[in-house]
Amino acid sequence: MNQKTTNQLLRINQTFYEALAQPFADSRSTRQPGLQRVVACINGARSLLDVGCGNGRLAHALDEAGLSMRYTGIDASETLLAIAIQSAAALTTVQTTFLLLDISKDNWETSLPQPTYDAIALLAVLHHIPGWDHRVALLRTLRDLLSVDGFLVVSTWQFLNEERLRRKIMPWAQVGLDDSDLEPGDYLLDWHRGGSGLRYCHLVDETELRELAGAAGLAVADLFYADGAGQNLNLFALLR
Repeated sequence: MNQKTTNQLLRINQTFYEALAQPFADSRSTRQPGLQRVVACINGARSLLDVGCGNGRLAHALDEAGLSMRYTGIDASETLLAIAIQSAAALTTVQTTFLLLDISKDNWETSLPQPTYDAIALLAVLHHIPGWDHRVALLRTLRDLLSVDGFLVVSTWQFLNEERLRRKIMPWAQVGLDDSDLEPGDYLLDWHRGGSGLRYCHLVDETELRELAGAAGLAVADLFYADGAGQNLNLFALLR
């Protein structure tokens, strides 16, 4: 994938999350079974970096579980971060810091408040990163931010597993692209809740997630599916 196409896909998603930040935030729940298992994995960590934190729902899930830790949430959407900051005022056990950071930019990690973290969450983000090489590079960067015995929790959206989501797939011609511009597994999905928009998503299935982890120098310590009608809408992996 060339840089021009990569930049266009990033702009598509940036536009989506800025324009539809509130309806997107309203659609996120802390009660999803997968998220509850992530909270159980994170229990015991003293510091957490939430990459692509969105409205900060992971911080709320941790707080609801009574966990105490230093939480740093980063996102490229100024509007979503504003929602996260406002809602985090009600938290009681989780100490939050939110930063506007774009992980598609070089050296974004140098702006973090600390050099390493006990746990890093990359939830519903990896499938929005265009290009294999960029996905590997992101995982390598996060690997280097882990403390000794630290771990990374990743989730990827298995949107082809539900018919209602397969119906959301749109032709690339809508954004002036065709299949030859993309990589296998790249999709354009529409959204109709509180407004309309388009998102770029890559299907990071179990095979690819294992290959990405290996290429980034990470080992898969655990892997499971959760959420959705068939409890297979999201794929989760614990990486070390």
